[in-house]
Amino acid sequence: MSGAKRRPNSAAGAANWRNWLLAALLVGGLVLAVLHWGDVKNFAALLAQARPLWLVTAVLLQLGTYFGLAAQWWLTLRRGRTRRPIGELFRLAFAKYFADQVIPTAGVSGNVVLVDRLVRLGVPRSNAVAALLLQVIAYYGSYALGALLVLIVLWWKSRMSLLLTGAVVLFLIVASGIPALILWLHRRGRGTIPAWLRRWSRARDLFKLIGDAPGGLIRDPQLIAWLTLLNGLVFLADAATMQACIHALGVSAPLSAGYIAFMMASIAVILGPVPMGLGSFEAVSIAMLRLFGVPFEAALSATLLFRGFTLWLPLIPGGLLLRKELKPAGA
Repeated sequence: MSGAKRRPNSAAGAANWRNWLLAALLVGGLVLAVLHWGDVKNFAALLAQARPLWLVTAVLLQLGTYFGLAAQWWLTLRRGRTRRPIGELFRLAFAKYFADQVIPTAGVSGNVVLVDRLVRLGVPRSNAVAALLLQVIAYYGSYALGALLVLIVLWWKSRMSLLLTGAVVLFLIVASGIPALILWLHRRGRGTIPAWLRRWSRARDLFKLIGDAPGGLIRDPQLIAWLTLLNGLVFLADAATMQACIHALGVSAPLSAGYIAFMMASIAVILGPVPMGLGSFEAVSIAMLRLFGVPFEAALSATLLFRGFTLWLPLIPGGLLLRKELKPAGA
């Protein structure tokens, strides 16, 4: 009887926290839209003036980025023998994006959505956590490789500078350190938490989360290599989106312009303290496009157009899908 009584209470508690999370995310999305309504209007105005073929290209490239993210989860779950349909994971990628953007907590809100939804789809929690952690490892691993390519391109194009080199080197340290830290914590286990840190509930939860992932998945070098490749293709699709935005305005620019602008602006977002990189991304992107000969007006418009495709436009399906993903299972 006591076990039967606990189940409804547990289910009600799970439904309550999902409702609170959904409410917080939707309110955050509304606040975000109100605060940056001017950016949304500028994006709409640019759409009306741009070349339709390149706009369609940008949309397809962005859809490819979400498919690439879903494919990473699919590969991990398949390796863990808990395969889920790629369509479900594709929709979940939009929902996670919305959660990450409207409540900028270093991806924590989106990670909660991801693990919770995978568990509710029948994936063991250990495999759901592995899908999350491996995505982080692949993300920073591919980012580090992309940053090295940035240095090569800047050197090849004779546009290397001490400031740019220093920023990329600092990012390489961060990008290499995060996957190494995850793997080290997983290998050391929960018992390595210092006593003073063990008193902090969030630290205990983090160590427990990492410890829940099965070592056979987290330490599979072949799987990590495939995920890193997929994530690298996602970055290339994002860089190609920037290039498409430049061409949509009728401006010609070398292929390296879109890639360097996207990568350096993204590095500035990761290293900077500004939530979602609002302001810092635009400033660095415009500066890099100017470095490669793109006129200022075109650089500004292309950057705003890119931010519209990668930031504002996906919030619409993301919010709608998030509401569906967080519904109680019996609803």
